[in-house]
Amino acid sequence: MKIIEQNLRQGFVKVVPDSADDLWHLYNVIFRGDEVYAMSSRALKSDTETSRPKSAERISAFMGVKVESVAWDKFLGKLRIHGLICHAPDIFPTGAHHTLSIALNQPVTIVKKEWPRHLLDRLKKASEMEKPLLIISIDDEGFAIAETKQYGYETRVEQRIRLPGKQDASKRVEATKGYFKLALDSLKKLWEPNHNPIIIIGAGYLKNDFVNYLNEESKEVSEAVADIKSVNNGGTAGIDEALRSGVLLKTAHQLRIIEETETMEEIMKRLGKGEGTVTYGLETVEKAVMMGAVEKLAIADSTLRDAGEQQRLKLEDLMRQVEKRNADIIVVSTEHEAGAKLLSLGGIAALLRFPLYRDTPS
Repeated sequence: MKIIEQNLRQGFVKVVPDSADDLWHLYNVIFRGDEVYAMSSRALKSDTETSRPKSAERISAFMGVKVESVAWDKFLGKLRIHGLICHAPDIFPTGAHHTLSIALNQPVTIVKKEWPRHLLDRLKKASEMEKPLLIISIDDEGFAIAETKQYGYETRVEQRIRLPGKQDASKRVEATKGYFKLALDSLKKLWEPNHNPIIIIGAGYLKNDFVNYLNEESKEVSEAVADIKSVNNGGTAGIDEALRSGVLLKTAHQLRIIEETETMEEIMKRLGKGEGTVTYGLETVEKAVMMGAVEKLAIADSTLRDAGEQQRLKLEDLMRQVEKRNADIIVVSTEHEAGAKLLSLGGIAALLRFPLYRDTPS
């Protein structure tokens, strides 16, 4: 994400998304009632009733809409912003419905009545992000390769296999070489376009044997390995475990998914222990904020994004109160496991500096 211009007095920020992650960030930054400006195209209808729609001329122009809805398609990598035209050349009717289709490397200007700090922080962090990681989780039953995203991770390859048992050593050695070649070929194909850092995780000794194989067969891929970690599971279950347990923190310290997962694990741990320094649900969280008890507020992105106008303003006011008390705010993506856990708690939870209620002796 490139931040081209920012003028909070006039209420606008101009950015250029340069990755699929950036479109996701914009999806969580642009709300109903905002104004968004970008180059777009629109069919200019003919004045003649006999003209067919396909004969209409399509004209490109700089246009603005007052946002009614935002749609993000992570598979197609598209962001569509629908609303009423608030700025366009005179040939287009002001107040008509129009959809801006935002593409990568396309300048976008977002205008808000007020910019909450957490949204500005989100754009700033998006502009500072490092390359995503490639994580290969491998054991003797198969491997999975995932690419980290700011909204979670995307499994790019998953291969199940069953190697011969150790009692048939010669067959196992030969099969393992073929297996490692398949894993390396898959990994190399994903690594070559951007030379992403690689993390290798797995159970037992097989991951170490794969590391040795990389050293012998592909020096360039081997040099891209940033870390090697042990987990109890293979495949995507191993990736979930690595994120949940925090073994990737050293390598991926700037990734939102790591911070989000770590926050939710702390919330669940305190809940599991019955500690008083955690609460969830809007009513009790609101009470904790007013008492100055909140250390860190976690809110699900869909809770903010899907809220009605009145509810969202209430949530944003709550977040402003948190900011005024120098507490942290994290908006958790519902595209991965941590977000699903937060939704199960009502979409909002807080880690507390002190318990809301203290036990009194009877």
